[in-house]
Amino acid sequence: MQLRKSKIKFGRINNIFISHLHGDHVFGLFGLLSTFNLLGRKNPLHIYAHPDMENILVFFREHFAEDLFFKIELHPLVKREVKIIYEDRVVWVYAFPLKHRVPAFGFLFKEKFRPLNIRKDLVEKYQFSIKQIQAVKAGEDITNDSGDLLRNELLTEPPYYPRSFAYCSDTSYYEKNVEILRNIDLLYHEATFLDPDKDLAKLTGHSTALQAAKLAAKAGVRELIIGHFSNRYKQTSAFLREACAIFPATKIAEELKTYTIELRREKRISH
Repeated sequence: MQLRKSKIKFGRINNIFISHLHGDHVFGLFGLLSTFNLLGRKNPLHIYAHPDMENILVFFREHFAEDLFFKIELHPLVKREVKIIYEDRVVWVYAFPLKHRVPAFGFLFKEKFRPLNIRKDLVEKYQFSIKQIQAVKAGEDITNDSGDLLRNELLTEPPYYPRSFAYCSDTSYYEKNVEILRNIDLLYHEATFLDPDKDLAKLTGHSTALQAAKLAAKAGVRELIIGHFSNRYKQTSAFLREACAIFPATKIAEELKTYTIELRREKRISH
């Protein structure tokens, strides 16, 4: 239902990353898979999760999807280490361990380096060939028909920094993940409890808003989004105050809201 409200096209969903196998993180999958089948999906669906996810998928097939029209491929997450689990032409996805009551994983999405943007006015001015344009985008200097050397930095706009986003749900404060999160653009981190309830957070394998902010500060991330709040608290404003005291660049996760990671160009040093 939330995907429908978000106007996300179901046909564009090909990879699903599941942090752990507690009900609030997997129950919705049954309805989604059934909807895919009703829509006549043919393309394989890739699911990245703990190996026990296979038992859940077997149950689904036996009771709800005897005539499944598409293949489900499970990619088990087992090792307690940082690992690339998915890659395409624009992004890498890393899995890394969290600290919860059951095996749990966080996910880091890192944009690949973008090719240089060649200045269109200079393409027209020098009438570059396709081969020359490709060379410029690859960072090379080129020589024009007159024999003049054209430096790449004068032909291109400064490149954008690759963007990065990490998702950490259902985890105790886990300082070992500072390095994998180092200098990323945006971190989503659970903040189930407030600091006065930090003992309960530790007991249940969760974090406080203050702990999420502390991790963000140690890792030097640019922005933090906190969520997964316990319903024992009536308002989220206390979570924001607690986190901002440590890490001012904190936002509250809001259902169906889009958060944009700003594109930033690298600065070039003049010689």
